[in-house]
Amino acid sequence: MVATVASAVLGVVLGAVTKNVVALVVKLVEKRCELWKGFQNDMDFIKRELLMIAGAEEDRLSGRCDPSAVKSISMEEMRDLAHDIEDCLDRILRDTAECGGEASSLLRRVKAVVSPRYADEIKKLKERLKAAHQRKLDYNVNGGEPSVAGPAAALEFPVAANTAAAARVFEPVGIKKPKREVLELLDEVEGQPEQLSVISIVGFGGSGKSTLARAVYDSPEMAGRFPHRAWVVASEYRGDTRGLLMALFAELRPGDRANGDARQMQADIANHLSDKRYLIVFDDIEEQQWDFLKSTFPEKTSSRIIVTTTVQAVGNVCSHGHGNVYNMRTLDVKHSNDLLEAVLKDHLPGFEQSSKTIVNKCDGNPLALVSVANYLLRKNVLTEKDCEQICHSLGYYMTKEYAFRKLKQVLTNNYTSLPGHPLKTCLLYLCVFPNGHTIRRSSLTRRWLAEGYVQCKHPRSAFLTADENFEELIDRNIIRPTNSSRSAKVKTCRAHGIMHEFMLHMSMSAKFITSLGDPDRSNYRHLFMENPSSGKGLEMTHHHSIPTCGSTSGSEKLRARSLTICGSAGEAVADFTKCELLRVLDLEECTDLVEDNINGIHKLWHLKYLSLGATICNLPRKIEKLHCLETLDMRKTKIDTLPLEVVKLPHLAHLLGKFKLGIGKNDSKMSELCKFLSKESNLQTLAGFVADGSQGFPMLMVHMRKLKKVKIWYTATGEDSKSSADLSEAINKFVQDEIDTSVGIRSLSLDLGNSSGNILRSLENLYGYLSSLKLHGALSGLTQFATSLCGLTELCLSSTNNLTSNELSNLNKLMHLEHLKLVRVSLGTFVIRRRDFPRLLRLCLVQCSNIPTIEEGGLLKLVSLQLLSEDLEGLSGIKIESHKHLQEVVLDSTVRSETITTWENAAKKHPKKPRILFLQSVGPDMLKYVATERPSSEMGSSTVRGKREIHDVQPSLVIDLDSAMKRMRFSVPSPASTEMPRARAGTT
Repeated sequence: MVATVASAVLGVVLGAVTKNVVALVVKLVEKRCELWKGFQNDMDFIKRELLMIAGAEEDRLSGRCDPSAVKSISMEEMRDLAHDIEDCLDRILRDTAECGGEASSLLRRVKAVVSPRYADEIKKLKERLKAAHQRKLDYNVNGGEPSVAGPAAALEFPVAANTAAAARVFEPVGIKKPKREVLELLDEVEGQPEQLSVISIVGFGGSGKSTLARAVYDSPEMAGRFPHRAWVVASEYRGDTRGLLMALFAELRPGDRANGDARQMQADIANHLSDKRYLIVFDDIEEQQWDFLKSTFPEKTSSRIIVTTTVQAVGNVCSHGHGNVYNMRTLDVKHSNDLLEAVLKDHLPGFEQSSKTIVNKCDGNPLALVSVANYLLRKNVLTEKDCEQICHSLGYYMTKEYAFRKLKQVLTNNYTSLPGHPLKTCLLYLCVFPNGHTIRRSSLTRRWLAEGYVQCKHPRSAFLTADENFEELIDRNIIRPTNSSRSAKVKTCRAHGIMHEFMLHMSMSAKFITSLGDPDRSNYRHLFMENPSSGKGLEMTHHHSIPTCGSTSGSEKLRARSLTICGSAGEAVADFTKCELLRVLDLEECTDLVEDNINGIHKLWHLKYLSLGATICNLPRKIEKLHCLETLDMRKTKIDTLPLEVVKLPHLAHLLGKFKLGIGKNDSKMSELCKFLSKESNLQTLAGFVADGSQGFPMLMVHMRKLKKVKIWYTATGEDSKSSADLSEAINKFVQDEIDTSVGIRSLSLDLGNSSGNILRSLENLYGYLSSLKLHGALSGLTQFATSLCGLTELCLSSTNNLTSNELSNLNKLMHLEHLKLVRVSLGTFVIRRRDFPRLLRLCLVQCSNIPTIEEGGLLKLVSLQLLSEDLEGLSGIKIESHKHLQEVVLDSTVRSETITTWENAAKKHPKKPRILFLQSVGPDMLKYVATERPSSEMGSSTVRGKREIHDVQPSLVIDLDSAMKRMRFSVPSPASTEMPRARAGTT
């Protein structure tokens, strides 16, 4: 498995190198000149070798076994060579660019490339490659190893499926609630026609999908309702449709012999089931299997089918139409302890005092808890030190110890089943963040792009490819969203704790990721540092014991491409200066960074991504030397004035923070800057700037031709007609830039505060294009701007004064609107009529005084309804049965218990049985929310409705309801649950 990870990483890294570096260098030496004769041949040789190494490692990934000791050594040698080549090419590229810049002649730049130092280094690398190839021949490195493999590659431990010897069998722990909820999904809805229903149980590997399905399947009420039942493990028949049908046939008709081909067996099974009521379970199914099977089962029947899968999209496909998807959740602390005790059975001295460490590390994954408990069975006494040792080295134990064989199999399959090596490397990359750390989607995808780990054929689609990679990992439940809703675009996520430990161990073994304190750190591509004393719990740390920094030589050079620091770093905070080839520097969570530490940051010529934290108030002027910088994230800093040099960075695409510009409108440099922005600026995200009537940002914005997302705070006081005119002109230009094509995502967020409406009034008759619009402030009489836009799919209005019902009714002109959010808006007599908002998917009302009237037949496509008001009474006139596609209802956790019960009862009668979710408001403005469990009767009662305390909610679950939603992602709904499976050999 270590070799598998190393190969995946190497293949992607070399692909990025060949694409991003080699091509640029070779381009410089394509012209014929005696000066570099011979050098071009060496470069061509290096380029071919890089491609061959990457290709060979990709081919090796298809092998069934881990490589021999000799091949492992050879692979490590080739990987080190590839890294040395990449380092050399990066230095050549930097020196070439810095040798006189654009003004230098081609000859002078090529002289820099072919200096004796680099020419000699290239020749040495070429010689090392030839020697490495000769050693492979001498030791017959590729001899005797298989080259063909199936989907189970690298899984060494076969595990019996249903034998008592395979695992310690005990009763399920805490499964009553999820079992009851799945049974409710199997019930027929009164008044609905007889129809086959498919229930998909979806979740991360080891979360207990099979155990839950088995508990439902074996329940006495199922035997009574469905006389004919069958259980088929679909994963045993990958690519074997006839074998899958034979297994189903044998379950339904034991003792009979199946005849004919697959189509004939399908017909026989269909005839057998035509007049029967049945329950069939397909455990761990794939989409192509279901696509073949589904025509076997008649639709007009009250029978039921249950499928389990790790892939959300597969669950959606299987349950499309009249089914439901049930999403698994992790165990809470109590049930995690119960599961440990159930496996251990006998009292283990010291368990009560030490189990907390294990529970935190396993992160609620039942299979992980069972594996650790089975390993502990060899202990006579359990000490806290034992627990800490196991948790610190959990990744190691998972790869070596027999007790973890099933867990290793599941986690390895989660990794190897990912399509393509770039996606695998994107997953590995999450390990640079601490275990349990909340990761912003936008930050992660921008980091992937900066590292070169997103590969696509067309450069314009790179961002889209990165976004699709993120969605793929979410869809496969390998990383999990930190908010409870599945109907909205996931904006924050975190890795499953146990998967994080497994992948981090493999990444460290493959010399891909390690701690900044590792004595061997100079050989790794990505460095992290997380101080356990930074206020985070045990579950938030990497827990790999490595010596602290400070013992290495001051002249040490690190080959790392990224450095991520969370917490206090001490003297190590300045070690980024040793990483001369750094591409990503993430100091957003570094608590002891001072401005003196970043004075030398301009030396990092390759830097593409930079984020700074709350201890920084100013940027150094030399930041203009960061020629390659693409993302500058200052959202957590105290910087309020942006140096002019930042705006002139040629490759800067994403500028994040809240700042003014250090230049006046009449400054002599303004015309020069405008000229640069018109021709060379790459700015796409500007979120955002403060327009206070004295700065020149609005004038500059007019010249930023690639802008896609803009956030503006307008703070000008009085009737400043000039400043409002400048801003209006900038907004006018922005919304009309793509009016002819109406393509792409374009977002505008405008906070007017309590200023006059001069800006919006000047835009009332504007005809332009936006996909997302957010307006905050005194909006009464100013909604005409929104209705004048074409292509608008998302609208958020947060009003500090009262909007009239007529102003709200005007919004029904927005025929393409998919998401409407109203914050602190007095809805009055607002009525949503039948033909209003024909495409609306999500309606969110936050702290609004009342609920709009929705006429019969209105909002037929509604998927998510969020009613976040503590004063909500009952259903407030909403007939959820009219919204046939409704997947979820989100309520304020402080509403009355009677209201909660009313909504839950209504949801049970709905054909889709939408989930009832709960959020609790936090923060000074009470407009941020945390996901929480269903409140108890006391918490939902009127006696404590004024209290806004948060119980057992992680800070990472904070949801900013003002966040833009640019693309929807929906699944068929299921009730929220907490699943506690039992230990079975077939648990997935």
